[in-house]
Amino acid sequence: MSEKIESEKTNHLQKKLVLGITGGIAAYKCADLVRRLKERGFEVRVVMTVSAAKFITPVTLQAVSGYPVHQDLFDAEMEASMGHIELARWADYILVAPATANTISKLVHGKADNLLTTLILASRASLLVAPAMNQQMWANTVTQNNIRVLESSEVIILGPEEGEQACGDLGAGRMMEPVDIANQLLMLVNKRNILANKKVVITAGPTVEAIDPVRYISNHSSGKMGFALARAARLEGAEVELVSGPVALCEPAGVNMTRVTSAAEMLEVVKQKIKNADIFIGCAAVADYTPVEVASQKIKKNQELMNIQLKKNSDILTWVASQEGRPYVVGFAAESQNIKEFARKKLENKKLDLICANDISCQNMGFNSENNQLFLIDCCGVEKQLSVASKIVLAQQVIQEIELRMKTD
Repeated sequence: MSEKIESEKTNHLQKKLVLGITGGIAAYKCADLVRRLKERGFEVRVVMTVSAAKFITPVTLQAVSGYPVHQDLFDAEMEASMGHIELARWADYILVAPATANTISKLVHGKADNLLTTLILASRASLLVAPAMNQQMWANTVTQNNIRVLESSEVIILGPEEGEQACGDLGAGRMMEPVDIANQLLMLVNKRNILANKKVVITAGPTVEAIDPVRYISNHSSGKMGFALARAARLEGAEVELVSGPVALCEPAGVNMTRVTSAAEMLEVVKQKIKNADIFIGCAAVADYTPVEVASQKIKKNQELMNIQLKKNSDILTWVASQEGRPYVVGFAAESQNIKEFARKKLENKKLDLICANDISCQNMGFNSENNQLFLIDCCGVEKQLSVASKIVLAQQVIQEIELRMKTD
């Protein structure tokens, strides 16, 4: 193995990554993860713990990676030349996915009781961790403290996501999907710290406007695009303030997040966070209207028809754009027809610097989807079409487009 690795140190075209697989049910996704990483130019070597091999076979991972899988710290052939040290030196990146609560605890306390934890301690490679565990284990105070310790050590935390788990529970703890992990890694590799020393404020998700204690007015926004933008801005070195309506998403690592409910609450938080901001991205699907009166008790269905009087909510984008010494203001337009025409009107009427429009009538794109397609127009009339891609990839492209325009202004 040592000769093989040594001969490939001169290959600078590929990014060298060690994928550490630990003993969680999400290990079954790792064959796809290896494939996704290779598609994006990574050369992948796999290291498995003993428990990981209970969920997916080394033979499978050898087949998809194209290299032998490493499992035993005391492998005689490998250790004849201190193979775990060479593997640690070879790697540009080490990704632990899935990362169990047990392995996360070992990383925090510097344990080296298996091949994976030993080579992590022996490596200067960038370390990324994709947690995967039961929702209660993830929420446990000990686990959360461990995550904060890793973040303070500049370990990048990818996920977890919320949803249904193998045990039947619902909540945060699912490993990020392989394509999203691969895209995040690609963003990390391509990052240029273009937003270093910049403060970025981003709104995300829907707002919820109460009718009575039970009912409300809202929309289908999942918040995924706004959260992806927050991650992308943070990866490019920005200080990020994320203001989010009610969503089933975990707080992005390294981002300061404030959760709100209504449009009025979102506006008040934005007013606080916008001070000294360099960029404001209004990605939230803010409700246009809110009930004039909110019933204190549940409204009974005694009549066939019920009339609710609505009033306009304050426009957050317009307010930010009207401020003296305002930041660079970016808006989003979710339209179902005349996409370019309506986007231009919104850009002009709200006096924005840039608008990102998408067609919500297209299936498998926009609201509640992993993918999107954006049409960009700036205040100088320059247009650009961003092709269909995951929201993570589009977020990186949008951040780069913003930086490019700010630099040329």
